Amino acid sequence: MKNLSVAIVIGGLLLHNGSVFSQNNWPKEILAKSGGGKITIYQPQPESYVGVKLTGRWAVSVRLNSTAEPVFGAMWFEATLNTEKDSRTASLESIKITNARFTDSVKPETIKKVNAFIESEMIKWNLEISVDELITSVNAEQRINDSALKMDPPKIIYTTKPSTLVFIDGQPNIKMDDKLKMERVINTPFLLFKFPDDGKFYLYAGSFWHSSSSVTSAYTYVKDLPSKLKELDKQIKDAEAKKDSIKPGDRPKAPTEIIIATEPTELIQTEGVATYKVIAGTNLLYADNTLDEIFKDVNTQETFILISGRWYSAPNLNGPWVFNPSDKLPADFARIPPGSEKDGVLANVAGTPEAEEAIMEAQIPQTVKVDRKNAKCSVTYDGQPKFKKIENTELEVAENSSITVIRSTDGKYYAVDNGIWFVSEETQGPWEVANERPKDIEKIPPSDQSYNTKYVYVYESTPEYVYMGYTPGYMGCYVYGPTVVYGTGFYYMPWYGAYYYPRPVTYGFGFSYNPWMGWSMHWGMSFSFGWGYMGFYGGGWWGPPMYRPPCAGWGWHGGYYGRPGYGGGGYQRPATRPSVSQPIAGAGSGAGASTRPANVNNNMYNRRDGATTKDVNRNRPTVNPTNRAGNNVYTDRAGNLYRNDNKGNWQQRNNNTWGGASNNINRNDLNRSMNQRDRGNMRNNNYQAQSRNYSRPSGGFRGGGGRRR
Repeated sequence: MKNLSVAIVIGGLLLHNGSVFSQNNWPKEILAKSGGGKITIYQPQPESYVGVKLTGRWAVSVRLNSTAEPVFGAMWFEATLNTEKDSRTASLESIKITNARFTDSVKPETIKKVNAFIESEMIKWNLEISVDELITSVNAEQRINDSALKMDPPKIIYTTKPSTLVFIDGQPNIKMDDKLKMERVINTPFLLFKFPDDGKFYLYAGSFWHSSSSVTSAYTYVKDLPSKLKELDKQIKDAEAKKDSIKPGDRPKAPTEIIIATEPTELIQTEGVATYKVIAGTNLLYADNTLDEIFKDVNTQETFILISGRWYSAPNLNGPWVFNPSDKLPADFARIPPGSEKDGVLANVAGTPEAEEAIMEAQIPQTVKVDRKNAKCSVTYDGQPKFKKIENTELEVAENSSITVIRSTDGKYYAVDNGIWFVSEETQGPWEVANERPKDIEKIPPSDQSYNTKYVYVYESTPEYVYMGYTPGYMGCYVYGPTVVYGTGFYYMPWYGAYYYPRPVTYGFGFSYNPWMGWSMHWGMSFSFGWGYMGFYGGGWWGPPMYRPPCAGWGWHGGYYGRPGYGGGGYQRPATRPSVSQPIAGAGSGAGASTRPANVNNNMYNRRDGATTKDVNRNRPTVNPTNRAGNNVYTDRAGNLYRNDNKGNWQQRNNNTWGGASNNINRNDLNRSMNQRDRGNMRNNNYQAQSRNYSRPSGGFRGGGGRRR
């Protein structure tokens, strides 16, 4: 082993180039310049992940030359990661080798030099770890449980006809639109206005027009528009035709029934009377003529539905509905076979691997290295700032600000803009990047509109940079008991003044989570979303609780609709990236803000106006195990080395050779590690494959005085 020490010191085992480490497959190899020697690092086995700090271990092997026998060992490390949840990767920011143990004969001074070499060189390799590997590997006991969320059912409407739910945020707020030259309902995602020629309200939904003499009911399909509205219809249709993400086959084929909701409401529907099929190996039935998650327990005849990650049960589809905790479901829900038609709900069933992975996903942050000089924050208020006390805290939150602004007891003002904490001595700024969060931020209850800001963290700071990040709670994904849910369940009153500032929602958009793509929505939606989605001047809708949902001002006509992301929670990511000092995980370059694609609804169960179950692409990701060849070496917490022969047999490294594992090894832990590695690779492969099948819309539109919240 003396030669190994010399080789490392003089560079005998240096990389050919760093590009070999840009691959995501494991193991990673450091090739010697000559002689065929190499160091092999097997897939890391994370042990804990808090904030940006990852600790774990990996198995390594060192081969002096092409004919030498490899020597095997285990290394423990501490690393700082930058997570990029759009690409599902975590890039290495720094690393420290904290311990090493070789099962083969290696001199202590050699181990020390190997450690130093890997520690100094690894940071240059652009090493990336799949976020899905973290999700399946890290112990979920570090979860934050949001036990105070509201689980009361919303108003649930069941229909057997193709229907569109038109959500109005409270009672209709009607204001004159200077561009339309008509009065318009501004607190809805749909284009809804009053036509002065006949005094009727006209609604554009799903490429079809509907009208009514009442703003909240009795809408009927309009086949022949008044001549003055035909040009408006043409502009919308032309804009829709230019959207790459809207294909001719995706357009609704016929107008639907219109259901107006002015309170938190969910719509479930079947194509005619509900029909059911058996889920193999269970006493459960599922409705097969719907895109909603509808089940019936044969034993009790109870009906179950899944809405925003919450289970509700009732005697039949007409209710009355009551909340059913995920750990109180009939046992057969956990027996739904992976790969079956309804395995997507397993993430919402307590105790399943999919549920545990969803919980872990909710703990992994999207991180950013913020350049103090380049990061900017701008806050506008609708009139003079108005603050109200946040219950259970000494903090106050602005009711009429364009983004969340919190007044602290120290007299300072803290703002969260695009996932970054800023601080100022005055309500109007100037704003600087904050080194810390306001005191009491962890005490904010979910009943307050600013609740999601407690999931934006400050990790570390230097005179030049601040490391920050947000977990999916900022985007609306929360851990409740043994599963994840979407939204807090509370209804937050919007702000109405010269501007309309909406608040995060839980219901009305059919949010659902699946184990492969995370959160998405599947509601009876109009592709135009009231023009705002198309970039016209109508706009005025903010969408679900996304990254700073935009507000609608009477003088603002930017319009924007942001779609929810996946992983993480929803993992969800902003349409515009914060100012950063350097690119993170291939997300663009340069200081200052860089535009990134908006989060897209990648759920294969996406429902559109009038869609039938036959209309929707329901191709499912593969659930086959990944190929373990070459990536089958593991280490336990004591540093012992094992490998699996892909036939279920474990071998242990002793005395420079692989032999049969002793009977007293913890095979359950080893099998769990192997299964976690398989599931992580499978999740990542499925994510990449599914992402290629969907186009991402542009990042939306901004303008005037409007700002996304």
